[in-house]
Amino acid sequence: MSQPLRVLQIVPSLSLVYGGPSQMVLGLSAALAQAGVTVTVLTTDSNGDFAGTTPLDVPLAVPVAQNGYEVIYFRCSPFRRYKFSLELLQWLKVHAHEYDVAHIHALFSPVSTAAARVARQVGLPYILRPLGTLDPADLRKKKLLKQVYAALWERANLAGAAAIHFTSDQEAKVSDRFGAITRDVVLPLGVSLPEPLPEPGYARSQLNLPEAVPLVLFLSRIEPKKGLDLLLPALEALLQAGEQFHFVLAGANPQDPAYEASIRARIAASPLATHTTFTGFIQGSLKAALLQDVDLFVLPSYYENFGIAVAEGMAAGLPVVISDQVHIARNIAEAGAGWVVPCEVNALREALQEAIRDPQQRQLRGAQGKQYAQEHYTWASIARQVMQVYDSLRLRKAAKP
Repeated sequence: MSQPLRVLQIVPSLSLVYGGPSQMVLGLSAALAQAGVTVTVLTTDSNGDFAGTTPLDVPLAVPVAQNGYEVIYFRCSPFRRYKFSLELLQWLKVHAHEYDVAHIHALFSPVSTAAARVARQVGLPYILRPLGTLDPADLRKKKLLKQVYAALWERANLAGAAAIHFTSDQEAKVSDRFGAITRDVVLPLGVSLPEPLPEPGYARSQLNLPEAVPLVLFLSRIEPKKGLDLLLPALEALLQAGEQFHFVLAGANPQDPAYEASIRARIAASPLATHTTFTGFIQGSLKAALLQDVDLFVLPSYYENFGIAVAEGMAAGLPVVISDQVHIARNIAEAGAGWVVPCEVNALREALQEAIRDPQQRQLRGAQGKQYAQEHYTWASIARQVMQVYDSLRLRKAAKP
């Protein structure tokens, strides 16, 4: 009988301020542990990149048990802004031989870049998950710096990885490997399906949302790539055409408060002002209740390597309106889970208008999306697929002389 898999998950931070990509590690780790895998998460105490933030209040350099696995936090230093930890790398070099594989989450982040190099030096197979950073649209940001960074470090890390973990076929298709020959695996992300919820209407009452009109929800980080510059004019046009709805903007951006403030100011100065509720960042039971109470989920991103918030909406039974640059768009279209549109204001307006006017279609597409999420996006299903990849790498490592 083979020994249980021993896996390292390495991620620059688990703080909520960094959004879904970091939190995905927690869901995967818990599902793997439930399936019998020994999981250790290595991370830093980073809790934001802007002035005035304080580190996570966590024990350092000691295992912290949770949900069947353990997390080891290391002091983020000497480069706090870049989520670096020399102590994490030293620990990895000493203990790497105790594990079968490392799953490294992030590129262009010094601690993950260095961790891949250390893993390669000590012979530990590693999987890289790029988090959408190899998308041409993302690479255009700080283009020259990323080209230099890739030439110095990431190209070798990509070439030396046992596998590159993409979360959709489209992400794998468009990603730039900087000329490196890579072994790719496509494994979607999972979502935690809603737990028993409060009575319907709980979120409406807590957030003072209107009862008589459809609620349109944007639930994501407030940043330029999410397409709010498309969504707001589309919603304004719908109001001017006499459509009745209420917009719920759920999210924040503590790393770029100026952009969040500009969005709030834009709405305050528009007809949307009296038809919009800002919730800020929400989580836990209130988030689950909001997903239950709203009528439609919208995310018109310019690029999205997966779209975890979209999958959460589907799991809650919501029909979705998304751009075709959300990389699970093809799956959503094939499942009949919503409306998929190009990144254009008029196309977005038309899809939203159809969805707002047709409650039967919303109900049908929401039910189809929920079924698809139950079949494809549960953590238990994802964990089984990931374990097969891990086990193949362990066998390959054992076969080496």
